[in-house]
Amino acid sequence: MDLPNPVAYAIPVFILLLAVEIIAGRRTGRARYTLKDASASLTMGLGYVIIATLLAGVFGTVYALTYEHRLFDFGFAWWAFPAAFLLDDFLYYWWHRWSHEVRWFWANHVGHHSSRHYNLSTALRQPWTSTFTGLLFLWVPMVWLGFHPLLIAFVGGLNLVYQFWIHTEMIRRMPRWFEAVFNTPSHHRVHHATNPRYIDANYAGVFIIWDRLFGTFVAERDDDPCTYGIIKNLKSHNPLVIAFHEWAAIFRDWFGVRSAREWWGYTFGPPGWSPDGSRMTSAQLKAEWRRDSAENNAGQGTPV
Repeated sequence: MDLPNPVAYAIPVFILLLAVEIIAGRRTGRARYTLKDASASLTMGLGYVIIATLLAGVFGTVYALTYEHRLFDFGFAWWAFPAAFLLDDFLYYWWHRWSHEVRWFWANHVGHHSSRHYNLSTALRQPWTSTFTGLLFLWVPMVWLGFHPLLIAFVGGLNLVYQFWIHTEMIRRMPRWFEAVFNTPSHHRVHHATNPRYIDANYAGVFIIWDRLFGTFVAERDDDPCTYGIIKNLKSHNPLVIAFHEWAAIFRDWFGVRSAREWWGYTFGPPGWSPDGSRMTSAQLKAEWRRDSAENNAGQGTPV
């Protein structure tokens, strides 16, 4: 079966919605754009498409070889599409979560979070080094189980297309039932926020149920507006800096290692790990925030 590329078909819609958000944002003040930031995001998106196209054969070959030894043959039966979509989203949750919890994977993903604005152009700020990290092998068991590589690519494209519209401040809340099951702009704003309350939460692609199930869900609160970017924001809009700055930081840390433990921690520990505690991981930032909040609210009964 010759399945279409959902992302390719969605690009004209992306452009149209970007234009609509820019116009509506100027009138309402609820979508902030700057030329340099949006241009960087668009360039990152273009680079992602080019690199993904050039390197598609790497994982395509691995998936094809794996499929030859599959346990079952699901083919393109009608039920294989929703089953693949659900399983792909489950794997995406773990890909996304580990992309925040492991520095080697974060070095690839951090570029997507580097914008201090949150609008539809941010959705296009895609990483360039996904193939290099090796984390895409996470989908190999799905191929081995019996899902055709083309089907996996198709549902993965649908997942990526879905996530475009949730990168906006124009939509405040969806209906309660929708917020309970699906990823929404409100949930994803939390994911992009650097507020201690929100750090490392809401990893979902399409279904927020994974975060609710695995304890990583945090609801957006009106009394704690989201602040976007990364803990140490970049001072550059250069796409090369956005794509490679954390890789450069890892390599610099390697030059100072004194043991295998330090090398491992700098490479595969959580972002912010350091042997002497001079830096702070997200878990430490959240713990410090909880302590400060508890002290400030002691005796007042104010919820944190």
